[in-house]
Order: sequence, then structure tokens, then C-alpha cells
Amino acid sequence: MDEKKWFTISVYSENNVGLLNRISGIFLKRHINIESLNVSKSEIDGVSKFTIVVHTTLKWVNNIVGQLEKQIEVIKAFYHTDDETIYQESALFKIASNLLFDERQIQNIIKESNSQIVTVSRNFFVLAKSGRRFEIDEMYEQLKPFGIMQFVRSGRISVSKDEMPITALLQEFQQ
Repeated sequence: MDEKKWFTISVYSENNVGLLNRISGIFLKRHINIESLNVSKSEIDGVSKFTIVVHTTLKWVNNIVGQLEKQIEVIKAFYHTDDETIYQESALFKIASNLLFDERQIQNIIKESNSQIVTVSRNFFVLAKSGRRFEIDEMYEQLKPFGIMQFVRSGRISVSKDEMPITALLQEFQQ
């Protein structure tokens, strides 16, 4: 039996209405939870890149990539393990302003986590942290006892260590 691992799926596609719905449906049918999802423009004009993180088996990720490529707008889909990618997430923490001045430990957390203060107001301040998921989780656990007013994290963004042949593939299509 295949062991479950973290996979980052990169889907290059035309940017069409309804595609996100169909993509999520592929995961839904297989009862695979999407842990993280990010959509942005890619390195190729007019082409979007979906970055999807799942915890599943090699068999299922192969199956999913095959199903994704059957979607008309999908140009190409790839999957990579965490070792094969360079990735980051971002998070924002909103915290009561008095803690910034009254709690020395908060200042230590900010310094040690390499986070940045985005804004300070009379009632709150906002910290931004970029890094791996576990780094953001660690910072969350450190700040939690002081009270987090709001928290939000982005989906994973990632690039593969090896070249993805998408540009060459698109050039073939355009000729």
C-alpha cells in the first residue's frame, strides 16, 4: 500500500470561468482534501497557474493529474514532493497594541521569527510572516497565549527545483 505524502500539484491553464469548480470537483469525487490552493498568473502570458497542496498517495496524485489534464482548458499538470520544490506561505497576525509595549516576549517572538510589523495603530498591530507552514504554525503557537485578534494564511506558492517543460510545450502549441 502506498504511503501518504505531501504533494504540490501545479496546473497550467487558460483562465476560464468555472475551471476552479471542476478542478475542486476532481478532488471531491476522490475524497481528497485540498490543504492549500493558490491561483496566479504564471511565467507565460495569458496562462494561469494553480498551486494545489494535497496529502495523499502517489497512486492518487497520478490519477488526479491525469483527470486534471482531461479538462479542456488545462494545458499541463505536474506534481512534486516537498523535496522537489521551493515553497513558501505567508500569514498575517493581528494583536492588541498594548502587548507590543508591555510584553517583552512579543518583541522576542517578532525578532526570532523574522516577521515584520506591517502596521501599528492605537488598538492593534499586524505582523507579517513568510516561510514554511511549520514556521508559521510555530509562531501561531507562540502568540496564541497572548491573544490573536485575527489570523489569516495564504496558500502555498512554489517553484520546482527542476525545470518544468511547460514553456517548450506551449511554444509547440503556438507553432
